[in-house]
Amino acid sequence: SLFDEPLAIAVQDLGPWQQVTLRMSLWDEVGELLQACACYQTGDDGGLDLTCCPALPGGSFSGLEPMGLLWALQPQKPFRRLVKRDVQTPFLLQLEVFEGHGEPPGRLLAQVQHERAFLRDGVRRVPVREGRIRATLFLP
Repeated sequence: SLFDEPLAIAVQDLGPWQQVTLRMSLWDEVGELLQACACYQTGDDGGLDLTCCPALPGGSFSGLEPMGLLWALQPQKPFRRLVKRDVQTPFLLQLEVFEGHGEPPGRLLAQVQHERAFLRDGVRRVPVREGRIRATLFLP
C-alpha cells in the first residue's frame, strides 16, 4: 500500500473474547528499530477489526485508532525519529499477533510483513538542478 493511504488491519480465526496483543515493528534505513503495540479483545466471532475494535489500556495507545500501530511507532533508542531518505524503496512493516496481554508477550499466533511504498507504480523521480535551485520532480 502507499504510505499516505489508510491501512486496514484485521485478524480472524481467534477464539471468542480472546485477549491478544498486536505489535508492529519497522527497521528504518539506518537500522533503527521502531515498535508499537496495542492490547485488544476479540468479539464473539473470534475476529478483530481495528476499524471498529478499540485498543485497551496497556499498550502504546488506547481507544479506537485504526492506524494507531503506525502513528505510535517509537524508536528503541531515545531521541531518534523516523525519517525516510530514499522514497524509491518501501518501508517493510512486521505485524505480529501474540496471545494475551503484558510483557513479555505470550505465544506468537500469527505474523505478516507488509510493504508501505512512497511512489505509485509508474511515477518517475527527476532531480532538478538549475542555477541555485535544487529540487525533485515527480512525474506524472
